[in-house]
Amino acid sequence: EVDWFSLASILFLLMFAPLIVYYFIMSCDQYQCSLTDPLIDLLTGNKHLADIWNKTPTLTYRAAGIYTLWITFQVILYVFVPDFCHKFLPGYVGGVQEGAVTPAGVVNKYEINGLQAWLITHVLWFANAYYFHWFSPTIIFDNWIPLLWCANILGYTVSTFAMIKGYFFPTNAKDCKFTGNFFYDYMMGVEFNPRIGKWFDFKLFFNGRPGIVAWTLINLSYAAKQQELYGQVTNSMILVNVLQGIYVLDFFWNEAWYLKTIDICHDHFGWYLGWGDCVWLPYLYTLQGLYLVYHPVQLCPANAVGIWLLGLIGYYIFRTTNHQKDLFRRTNGNCKIWGKKPAYIECSYMAVDGTKYHSKLLTSGFWGWARHFNYTGDLLGSLAYCLACGFEHILPYFYIVFMTILLTHRCLRDEHRCSSKYGKDWERYTAAVPYRLLPGLF
Repeated sequence: EVDWFSLASILFLLMFAPLIVYYFIMSCDQYQCSLTDPLIDLLTGNKHLADIWNKTPTLTYRAAGIYTLWITFQVILYVFVPDFCHKFLPGYVGGVQEGAVTPAGVVNKYEINGLQAWLITHVLWFANAYYFHWFSPTIIFDNWIPLLWCANILGYTVSTFAMIKGYFFPTNAKDCKFTGNFFYDYMMGVEFNPRIGKWFDFKLFFNGRPGIVAWTLINLSYAAKQQELYGQVTNSMILVNVLQGIYVLDFFWNEAWYLKTIDICHDHFGWYLGWGDCVWLPYLYTLQGLYLVYHPVQLCPANAVGIWLLGLIGYYIFRTTNHQKDLFRRTNGNCKIWGKKPAYIECSYMAVDGTKYHSKLLTSGFWGWARHFNYTGDLLGSLAYCLACGFEHILPYFYIVFMTILLTHRCLRDEHRCSSKYGKDWERYTAAVPYRLLPGLF
């Protein structure tokens, strides 16, 4: 059953999330990234909604062609080009990998080739920028709002198709979840792992490609636009490109590990992931670079070094924390964390079929500091991106606000699930590790 609060939240997101994206992008296009000036204009009567809308660039054939080519290229790289990076990159896990067991007992196989797709795409990007000159490196920025309409069309199309597919021709009927509430089912998804054919998995494709591959290309386009407008690329733009580039590369290097995260293991595929990955991610996760096109910031050396170190520390915590958990799981606790044998809580849980299983919850290393310390590292990195933009406007700080809400909500979702799963054993674990994100505070 869908409680009233969940339904109200879903209706709010369905109605206002697309408007939020439009408002942020429009404010940069028409108001130099001020979030208050459009409201002041509307409230004082200086402008009407129709005035703002009429100044907004419309969908163009050029943007539609660019976006269609982009999606087609990423589908080809995803489906038809088997991974070869794992054959020569030590430590990289690619190629065919197995995901977690679904509620129906299915173990899906995935072709992990995201790093390869990212490398091929960026090699072609730089080859064009410095040699072929087929298109301008500023092409993404120059068509940013027309491309927004294309992204929305794809996001709504794939979300609607996924819901219809879940009702009428699901990949696995036992992995479908129906609440009876249309809005909830559309938002959160009906089918757990919608697929077409053997390899095209909706969830893995849209979670990783095309949005995250595009993330670094979008930032490069912003940097190129800054060079075109001002004759230089500021150190703040370089910091944003490099720090977010590290994050994106980390995602693709650990794509096989990603198969065990909450997105793949628990979330169904609906508008939340379909539209979110097509529109919300590429448009709002890149606000820092967009802002720096309109407001170039040249940081003093001390500030630049401080932001760089904050970003690296955040990434170190994020990656090390995840590595500790992964190492502990892979070795069943027969490993060393920070030079010592790890401490853990023994727990058990009952599966749906009545089978009793045993598990271990790590309480050593960063996992002894807080129950979701990997999210803490993620938030420190997010803060670094925002700080690179200075303090003149609040727009680039939307990212840290959003990530704080998202990861806190994810903490609560995960802990509710674990409490239901482990019962009193979870109470023992929370007593041993009392904090969620910030030791001593929360």
